[in-house]
Amino acid sequence: MKRTLTLLAAGLLMATASIEATAQIKLGVVGPITGPSAAFGAQLKNGVEQAVEDINATGGILGQKITLVPGDDVADPKQGVSIANKFVGDGVRWVVGHFNSGVTIPASEVYAENNILMITPSATNPKVTERKLWNVFRTCGRDDQQGLVAAAHIAKKFAGRKIAIIHDKTTYGQGLADETRKALAAKGVKDSLYEGVNAGEKDFSALVAKLKAMKIDFLYWGGLHTELGLLIRQMRDASLPIQAMGADGIVSDEFASIGGPGVEGTLMTFPPDPRNRAEAVDVVKRFEARKINPEAYTLYSYAAVQIMKQAAEKANSIDPKKVAAMIHSGMEFKTVLGKMSFDKKGDRTNLDYTVYTWKKVADGKITYIENK
Repeated sequence: MKRTLTLLAAGLLMATASIEATAQIKLGVVGPITGPSAAFGAQLKNGVEQAVEDINATGGILGQKITLVPGDDVADPKQGVSIANKFVGDGVRWVVGHFNSGVTIPASEVYAENNILMITPSATNPKVTERKLWNVFRTCGRDDQQGLVAAAHIAKKFAGRKIAIIHDKTTYGQGLADETRKALAAKGVKDSLYEGVNAGEKDFSALVAKLKAMKIDFLYWGGLHTELGLLIRQMRDASLPIQAMGADGIVSDEFASIGGPGVEGTLMTFPPDPRNRAEAVDVVKRFEARKINPEAYTLYSYAAVQIMKQAAEKANSIDPKKVAAMIHSGMEFKTVLGKMSFDKKGDRTNLDYTVYTWKKVADGKITYIENK
């Protein structure tokens, strides 16, 4: 009888070990893989794929390999909620995404209700974390942070000019425009025109005519690169030399392809380029070996997976709530973006924005260069 029990116990241990060896962590990565914002969706997907490949190559997390579950939200809030519910059905435990604030906010509520941890690399609207959900974090900064930086630069360099603030009516775009406008007002700078256009708009002739009639000198844009690129192209076609400034929503080399030579001189706020960090050197080389430029949010997505791994190993658990509690604890994480920790809301405790200028470099390409 004892021998039978011993053999049974041994069998159970072997079965348990086998299950643990084959167990997998389902990680969702979601963003606009198709549509006008697909360049940003690719950044999120590329960053997560490389992080998963690197982590799995060294044994995974707590002995478990990561399995990727991709999702395409097309930058649409309804589709984002649909993907979130699909992830619930698929047994996804952790999510990196979404890209847009307007998609992230409703999707995050689905995740919160269904025990799923999420880290967005790019959703900057303050409301993303101000709701203080247990499961929401971001590796990027906030619009009220970059609005301050943009306003300081505008007030210093363009005082006395006629300023237009234009946004794309999205949660991100209008939120960014409002934060910058508020920061400008605090510095005594009043805009001459504040207006919204529809996201996806292609014909800006009416707006261009208004800017020309009002003799606008400077345009601040709250929105993504596609619309601003088209707007600048149409302003230049109308011989309008208006200086433009955008934010993290235009951080894609595709911006110059859309806007053409006229985008040269455009200003932009974004944190210091993570590709230049010592912590990112080896990872950047791996991206380059795959013919991928890890620009903008690529490394922010990579860092999100690093944080999940380190928090899970510290908590000795892959349970989303335990991992989230560890991220909230003030633990310092080592990432390709440098060392970082998070506050109780889920925001980074250390992040700086700076100003870039789109310039033509030696090979003739127009890209974003950090102001020195």
